[in-house]
Amino acid sequence: MRPVSFGLVLALTCIAGSASAASFDCRKARTADEKAICAERALNDKDVRMEVLYGINKRTLAMGGRGALMDQQQEWLRNRRTCGGNKACLNRAYDRRLADLEKSMERIYSNGPF
Repeated sequence: MRPVSFGLVLALTCIAGSASAASFDCRKARTADEKAICAERALNDKDVRMEVLYGINKRTLAMGGRGALMDQQQEWLRNRRTCGGNKACLNRAYDRRLADLEKSMERIYSNGPF
């Protein structure tokens, strides 16, 4: 399995800056899970990576697959929220989601030269 370019993730991490995780603005964090993600660099980094992989998958799937992916992401966000501020729970949730998104990246890699 090939990982997403480290340079791409690093660049997006730098662009996101300290005030934002990839998928939400930390200045507007309201829930315990969002606050925990913003407070812990490792969780913030996982959020950035998740958003990059989700975005790539979303842009490369056909319309039916895209809708299913979006539904899965909304369900995952609801489940992540149940972790509250529990960092171990949040890490496990991100690890599972990242594994799912990385697995679907294989489809992209197998469909063309990059």
